[in-house]
Amino acid sequence: MSRVCELTGKGPMSGNNVSHAKNRTKRRFLPNLNDVTLQSETLGRGFKLRISAAALRSVDHRGGLDAFLAKAKDVELSANALKIKKDIAKAQASA
Repeated sequence: MSRVCELTGKGPMSGNNVSHAKNRTKRRFLPNLNDVTLQSETLGRGFKLRISAAALRSVDHRGGLDAFLAKAKDVELSANALKIKKDIAKAQASA
């Protein structure tokens, strides 16, 4: 399982540990990923996603999973999230 947010594409960053003596060693900054189930109002069911805490706040701020995915760029979404976005768009078009 990769350490990448399924909604925002946020992944690991690299940097340095800096000691008091200014010695530098490489390290990785990992995103704060959580396994959550988000509900889609259009489809009427929940989806399990592995997203960052910042993405979870963004989903709440935009008004739910459907609104977030409508504004999200396709290149940032995972294959699973892209399929959910297309299913939601298809259901809204037919309704």
